Amino acid sequence: MIRCVEPILGWFVGEAGINVTCHQIETMSREQLLRGRIKALTWVFIVGLFLSGATAIPLLAEVNWLADHFGAGDKSSVGAGWLMQVREALAQTQAQFPFLFYGTDWLAFGHFMIAIVFIGALRDPVRNRWLFDFGLIARALVIPYALVFGGVRGIPVWWRFIDCSFGVFGFVPLWFCRKWAKELEELKS
Repeated sequence: MIRCVEPILGWFVGEAGINVTCHQIETMSREQLLRGRIKALTWVFIVGLFLSGATAIPLLAEVNWLADHFGAGDKSSVGAGWLMQVREALAQTQAQFPFLFYGTDWLAFGHFMIAIVFIGALRDPVRNRWLFDFGLIARALVIPYALVFGGVRGIPVWWRFIDCSFGVFGFVPLWFCRKWAKELEELKS
């Protein structure tokens, strides 16, 4: 019997499209509970990938918004100075070489396609557990990639750490999904 001691447990199951009360969660089988959790966190990951990709398309508009809302008037802060430099570079690129943004369009496409692949994990998390392994490896590689290539491209260290955080935040739901998919596999055998 599973105890409903964590309020977040109900959220995991509820987000997975299973509308239940705490009493019903207590009587659910372990398999149902794990499937609900995996489904919820996989959806979180898919939506995160999709949104991350979508932000690669309107770069200039996004940087303009960030600069307007987070320090364009404060030229003395490091963050504001960086935003202003990025905004100027994007504006120049847009005016003189707009075709370069085609690269970020393809970056977005890559995010969308990877998000679609994770639908396989929604359908059968045990058989497609390798997707969680793949995602964990990719998330772990974000950190050295951001640190090395950010350094090569002159990206400030503090911004590279922001990029690294995407690897960390993406790692957490995938780690739980992999753990629960493994447990599901053990329950079936």
